[in-house]
Amino acid sequence: MANKPLGIVVLGAAGRMGKTICNLASAEPGFELAGAVDRSDALAGLESLDVPVSHKLEAILNGRRDVVAIDFTSPQATLENLAAATEYDCPVVIGTTGFSEAQKRELEQYAEKIPCLWSANMSIGVNVLMRLLPGLASALGPAYDIEMSEIHHRHKKDAPSGTALMLGEALAKSRGWDLAETRISCRDGLIGARPEKQIGIQAIRGGDVVGIHTVYFLGPGETIELRHQAESRENFGQGALRAAKWLSGQKPGRLYSMQDVIADALSG
Repeated sequence: MANKPLGIVVLGAAGRMGKTICNLASAEPGFELAGAVDRSDALAGLESLDVPVSHKLEAILNGRRDVVAIDFTSPQATLENLAAATEYDCPVVIGTTGFSEAQKRELEQYAEKIPCLWSANMSIGVNVLMRLLPGLASALGPAYDIEMSEIHHRHKKDAPSGTALMLGEALAKSRGWDLAETRISCRDGLIGARPEKQIGIQAIRGGDVVGIHTVYFLGPGETIELRHQAESRENFGQGALRAAKWLSGQKPGRLYSMQDVIADALSG
């Protein structure tokens, strides 16, 4: 007998990523769209989905124990959704960005109660790149300065992007640095020579760019450039569904990331 499709409830279903995930969950084998959640004023655009629709996650989860929620909303909305998901033991994949340090600690607290996975970028390619960067930084050594640029559409609200910060954290850790202490996102005026202990992350906004992240290693006599360009939001959606399938078999206890999904694939 064929395995039952995994039910997916999309939080932020009226948004760009939400619409993409709704379409993928409806079309991809092994998944079914089980519900859509968004603000009350956005529900009219979701009626064509032919699934339960509500402004409250608990209204969708009532009576369902076989689904995973995928959340691409806002930091405060995500935390409210996690509170509801906890009541129904519903695993949650989180793609929301812009969390404060205090809010990240709240995510970790919810992850003690229900399976939670959070990643600032669900792309498999970006997460493989993140896995490779620390080794490259270590091999090149301190003579190579690290800089990064990120480009996104004009509507993106946070800067630098969550993905840039995620990559920056991995690079800073590889050198034993604290990213918060070494990151610079603006240079202007007579600022003097570049310190050795620094990672520059510059944000560019405009048009409808889905996402371009470029990491530079600038050394003596040469420059190495690694670039990831998202051609559409489908790669994030595919990654989110892959994360949901993986998370459905996990237990609570810690906040998982896409690196755990990648690590499992490599070990298998």
